[in-house]
This record gives sequence, structure tokens and C-alpha cells, in this order.
Amino acid sequence: AKEFGIKVARVPAYSPHSVAEHALSLLLSLTRKIPQAYLRTRSGNFTLNGLTGRDLCGLTAGIIGTGKIGKVMAECLSGIGMKIVMYVSLDELYARSDVISLHCPLTDDTKHLVNEKSLSMMKNDAVIINTGRGALIDTHALVKALKKRTIGGAALDVYEEESRYFFADWSADVIKDDMLARLLTFPNVIITGHQ
Repeated sequence: AKEFGIKVARVPAYSPHSVAEHALSLLLSLTRKIPQAYLRTRSGNFTLNGLTGRDLCGLTAGIIGTGKIGKVMAECLSGIGMKIVMYVSLDELYARSDVISLHCPLTDDTKHLVNEKSLSMMKNDAVIINTGRGALIDTHALVKALKKRTIGGAALDVYEEESRYFFADWSADVIKDDMLARLLTFPNVIITGHQ
């Protein structure tokens, strides 16, 4: 970048409340089945079958990434009565958490932080929220865990291979990315396009 005269900037304080609030919205939408309820009522169906949500108050949230966004997310989750786990080993965080929220940068050390091994340490009804970077999660391992029902669900604002699809309209075309297409079929997965 320097060679071509392109300025590179890091914006560490970019909208931490906005990102944390989106992560919280994803969590509430996932655990309260808001998308399913919305679609059902839009067609005039006001039945409640299958829409029982899950109380978050009293559950444990593990925050991975304790920068500005992670700290704001911890405050938000504390505000709804969740216990927060932050400064423990990843193994302990995976084992104790009902919700795991990712807010760390993507580095060589954090790539596929959520993988087959870490997913196997999590509670079967744990949910993962990722508003960080897509490659923090090994998508193949996540899909496998969702299919086996060894994970409760996922809410993703980012995706490992998002560059081809996110920020574009694919509503009249075929999504050829098999992992993304599969994730979109799960009722316990919410995906937003890197909002």
C-alpha cells in the first residue's frame, strides 16, 4: 500500500456500540425465533407452535475478544441478566458458555478458533454469535455440528467466504457456495450480510 501511495488506517474504536447491539439483536432474534414468528404472522398465521424461545437471564455468555466491542457486548448481556465469562482459557469458556460471542480480530492464531474440537467442547444447546470475522469459524465444522445437533445454533453477520456474495443481490441467482447455501437452510441459523 505504501508503495502505491495508499494510506492504511486502523480504526479500533469504530462504532463499538453499533456492532455490539447488532450482535445482541442477532442473539435475541435467534433465541426468541423472531424471524420465524415474523414470517408466520406476515401470512396471517398467529399460532405459537414451535416458537417457544429461550430465556437468557441467568445463562452464561462467553466473550472472545475483550476490546471495546467485546466489553460493550459484555455490558449489554449483563444488562439482561447473563453471567459473563471473559478472562479464562478458551477450553473453560467453551465448556461453561451457553452463548459464545466472537469479537476478536482475524489472525493466524484466531483463524478457525471455532472448529471441530472447540465445537465438541461446547454445550449441545450453546449458540454462537459472530460479528467479528468469518474465518474465526471453520464453516465445515459448524455445518457438521448443526446437522448432528451438537450445537444449538448460530447467528452470523460475517462468513468465511463472504467476499463473493455479501454486499450483492443474489436473490435471482444460484448461490454456488455449498456451505453458505446449507447454512441458509437451518432454522437455527441467522445470517446478515455484514451489516
